[in-house]
Amino acid sequence: MAAKRRAETMEENRGKLIAAARKAFAEKGFAAASMDELTASVGLTRGALYPNFGDKKGLLAAVVAQVDEEIAQRARSRANGQKDDWSKLLAEGVAYIEMALEPEVQRIVLLDGPAFLGDPSHWPSQNACLEATRQAVTALIAQGIVKPVDVEAAARLLNGAAFNAALWVAASETPQATLAKATEAFQHLASGLLVNPR
Repeated sequence: MAAKRRAETMEENRGKLIAAARKAFAEKGFAAASMDELTASVGLTRGALYPNFGDKKGLLAAVVAQVDEEIAQRARSRANGQKDDWSKLLAEGVAYIEMALEPEVQRIVLLDGPAFLGDPSHWPSQNACLEATRQAVTALIAQGIVKPVDVEAAARLLNGAAFNAALWVAASETPQATLAKATEAFQHLASGLLVNPR
C-alpha cells in the first residue's frame, strides 16, 4: 500500500512539474526558466525534479512530448472531416504547419525543442507521427492513390517537410505570409506522390 501511494505521489508530482514547466517555458523560454522558481510554484523542492526527469533537459523533453502529442491529436482531429484518406493526410500536414503560429508551440516545440534537445527525428513524439504517416502512406499505396514508392522514404519526407515548414513559420518575421507560402508548397510537393495528381 505504501509503495502504491509513493507511486501515486510521484506521478502527481510529475504532472505538477510538467504543467509548471510548460507555463514557464512558454512564457520565459527554456534557458531563462528558473528550476527553483518552477518547483516552488507547485510546492515542491528542486529535488523532486531529478527522480522524475533527471535534469532540466529531461523536463523539457517531457513538456515537448506533451505539447507535440497535443498538436498531433489536434491535426488528426482537423483532418477527420476530410472526404478521403489522401485529403486527410494532406490536411493533417497543413494543420501541423498552421499550429506554428501559436506562441506556445513556437517556443516549446519549434524553437527551444530543437535548440536544446537536438534532432527532432529522435523525439518519441515525432516518431509516433512518423509511424502514423507510414501507415497512411501504406494504405494509400494499397488503394492505388499514391505511387508505389518506398513507404519509409515517403513518410520521412512528408513529416520532414511539414516540420521544417513549421520551423520556417515559427522563425519568420512575417509568419502569416510565410504560412501561406509554406502550406501551398507543402501541398504541391506532397501531390507529386499521387498516381493521378489533382
